[in-house]
Amino acid sequence: MNKAYNITLVSIIIVYLVIIAGGIVRMTGSGMGCPDWPKCFGYLIPPTERSQLEWKPNSEYNKNQIIIIEEDLYYSLNSFNSKKDFNKSNWSKYTKHDYSKFNVYHTWIEYINRLIGAVAGLSVLILFLYSMKFFKSRKIITLLSFLSLLAILFQAWLGKTVVDSNLTASTITIHMLMAIVLLFILFSILAISKPVKPISIPKNISILILISMILLIIQILTGTEVRKFIDLQMEIFNYGEKNRWIENITNTFNFHRSFSWAIIIINSIIYLKIKEIDLKSNLIYIINTLICLQIISGIIMYYFHFPFTSQPIHLLISTLIIGLQFYFFILYNLKTNATKI
Repeated sequence: MNKAYNITLVSIIIVYLVIIAGGIVRMTGSGMGCPDWPKCFGYLIPPTERSQLEWKPNSEYNKNQIIIIEEDLYYSLNSFNSKKDFNKSNWSKYTKHDYSKFNVYHTWIEYINRLIGAVAGLSVLILFLYSMKFFKSRKIITLLSFLSLLAILFQAWLGKTVVDSNLTASTITIHMLMAIVLLFILFSILAISKPVKPISIPKNISILILISMILLIIQILTGTEVRKFIDLQMEIFNYGEKNRWIENITNTFNFHRSFSWAIIIINSIIYLKIKEIDLKSNLIYIINTLICLQIISGIIMYYFHFPFTSQPIHLLISTLIIGLQFYFFILYNLKTNATKI
């Protein structure tokens, strides 16, 4: 295997770790654990107890450092040393949202999520820098690597928007869709840089895979709508009484559940078509296994009242399915011969 392939594979793995971390953030309600961005309460390393966020006399404060006063957030306008008495002119109320709580558990879950995101950004940057060596010989790799860098930077900006909006449902959905776009770009690089290219598949199978990906995107979008409803229920019941989260379930949930049959049917047809041409590929078996696991995880969430980690696992499997299916489609539709890079 070559370096471009290895670096891309590592980047994909880290992006999936970000998706898992993001799922845990949502599952635990830790999305506002850090009320500002990119720092956390104005710190590079967030506080571990509320007392660190209380105003103190004769203390050094850095610019944009956050304190909590009477359940409101204030940030320092400049770096300064506090005097004996509190001087409000040194501070301004944080008005991007009205969230002003501190929960060390939520703060550090969100902080770890951001750290993994930063590592993902670094890995994509390394990929782009390495891809520059192919600018003359394989421009497509450099171009896609540049697009992946732009995508992850845009994703970081979306992360800020999610926090500033106090986790509005629409921004979270866009954030998720952008993660899928980033995966598509990275899987394209992975397919192009694969040391040995497989033979192409018949056009009718490619069309079926395209249809399957469209159906998967629809399923993911309806899944985000279901997740919005569950998030609201979680807040209403203060993350307890899990058996009541699916009360008054929406029609979107019923559609999402029934639509799974379309996914199963189309991928069963793809599987049979590939068996007919005797294509030797483990990818198709992995994809169908993941689809079965996805169905099982959905059943577990519904009937066993959302066990811990079941939601992040459900999200991870869905993004794995569409990512690997996209990779399969690109890999088996490349027309050029492999070049060692």
